[in-house]
Amino acid sequence: MFVTSKDSTKIGYETYGSGLGVVLVQGGMGTAWNFHELAQALSSSFSVYLPDRRGRGLSPHEYGEDYTIQRDIEDLDALLTKTKAHFIYGLSSGGTIVLKGALTLPSVKKIAVYEPAFFVDGLPNKALARFDKQMAQGKIAAAMVTAMKAAQMGPPVLKYLPGWFLTRLTQLLLNQEAKKGSGDYPSMKELALALQYDFKIVRSMNDKMQDFKGVNKKVLLLGGSKSPAFLKASLSELEKILPNPQRLELVGLDHASSWNYDKRRNPNGHPLSCG
Repeated sequence: MFVTSKDSTKIGYETYGSGLGVVLVQGGMGTAWNFHELAQALSSSFSVYLPDRRGRGLSPHEYGEDYTIQRDIEDLDALLTKTKAHFIYGLSSGGTIVLKGALTLPSVKKIAVYEPAFFVDGLPNKALARFDKQMAQGKIAAAMVTAMKAAQMGPPVLKYLPGWFLTRLTQLLLNQEAKKGSGDYPSMKELALALQYDFKIVRSMNDKMQDFKGVNKKVLLLGGSKSPAFLKASLSELEKILPNPQRLELVGLDHASSWNYDKRRNPNGHPLSCG
């Protein structure tokens, strides 16, 4: 199924279950399918709507420099209008979209966000500039490694490995996937290209956290005990800023905990999670 956003972009989505409507908004290196198991778990009590954000999966849209987070808000608004859903869950950059949308979309009643992507102590600007350059040069594997390090994702051992080695390993994975396919998931290359949207969101919203004082809905702040420290810091800052927050830490889980189990446990899956 599809909805048409304000700029005529078609946003594809999947549906599960019946009941009150809830929309799940993914972060970087993810699509609606990453929430397949979560949607199944919720489907006995809710009508669950899984949109593919623009630039990936069912919502292909080439990244352009004129993109702003407002486009994602318009995409979300189109889906909420069609489905009549009032509850939203957002992961990482998807959580930032949900918070921003809650400021202006009257149909939003309650939201939950899992570790929105803010860098309270300052953006990794050098890494972001390097990512942009590598993407412009078509160096997808190198850009993915730069993004992984900037977002502090992947197993802890990766921070001790040299960038050239990780780039070569990532390129091997890309080559292998190009031959064998990516199953139910979009390819890592496709998701890496869409990662430009996520980093644009991170850049544009990082110094605007105070705006969320205007979010007059109940907000559930979620995080994992094994997630990077900067994501925990972002939750702590939001807890101070939001008028009506509730915070819950999930012991033993990390940033990708709401993704399908296979992508959390498979070391040969996407090397980035939920930017």
